[in-house]
Amino acid sequence: MSRTLQLTFETAAGKTSMLTVDEPRSDITSEQIQAAMQQIIASGAFEVDGSPFSAPKSARIVERTVTEFTTA
Repeated sequence: MSRTLQLTFETAAGKTSMLTVDEPRSDITSEQIQAAMQQIIASGAFEVDGSPFSAPKSARIVERTVTEFTTA
């Protein structure tokens, strides 16, 4: 099973953008995620069309299981 942390931000222009992190720690907390999102915003490192991230919008962990079958 693969896990992905999806962090969704709002930009100063009102657009939405998502960052994904593959295989986040299994013991990560909501408080740690919120703090990390605030640090990402404060860093100013990410922009969409010249508009920086301005607010956290949502966060979620997506777990995915893939089952492969042979066809030959």
